[in-house]
Amino acid sequence: MKSTQLLLFFVFLIFVSCGESKKNDYPGGKDGELNWIDMKTAATISNTEKKMYFVDVYTDWCGWCKVMDRKTFTDPKVIQALSEKYHVVKFDAEQQEPINFNGQTYEWQAAGRSGVNMLAFALLQGQLSYPSYVFLDADRKPFKIARGFMPADQFLQELASVGK
Repeated sequence: MKSTQLLLFFVFLIFVSCGESKKNDYPGGKDGELNWIDMKTAATISNTEKKMYFVDVYTDWCGWCKVMDRKTFTDPKVIQALSEKYHVVKFDAEQQEPINFNGQTYEWQAAGRSGVNMLAFALLQGQLSYPSYVFLDADRKPFKIARGFMPADQFLQELASVGK
């Protein structure tokens, strides 16, 4: 009886810990980490620094998105380069909550695997692949899209090409 209760307790702990990690995928603000914001915040912050915006468009099921999070976005040089020039934004392309962005409301539409928020469709110009990265100017207007997994050195080259 005790072993069954113990087993159930451990199963419960595993279940709870898995659920908790999903809720807080992108913490930020600590030293040595990117300070990710969501699209709602990006749409409403006053950009007094006139920084550009870097938008990481991801989905929960995207394996390469998770590799970017673990390997590329934790690299100290990447963190420094992004933090200096950009507001860094995480955007779940399948987010079901409507988003007001640049004077327009974007809603979720049933399509494909898990649907898509039409802001992702607009930002990615209809080419939905993940991970994708959208560069916005200081006025939140898109000017460049990059796609796919990139190791830190390749990603830094991509960032350097944006400044040219």
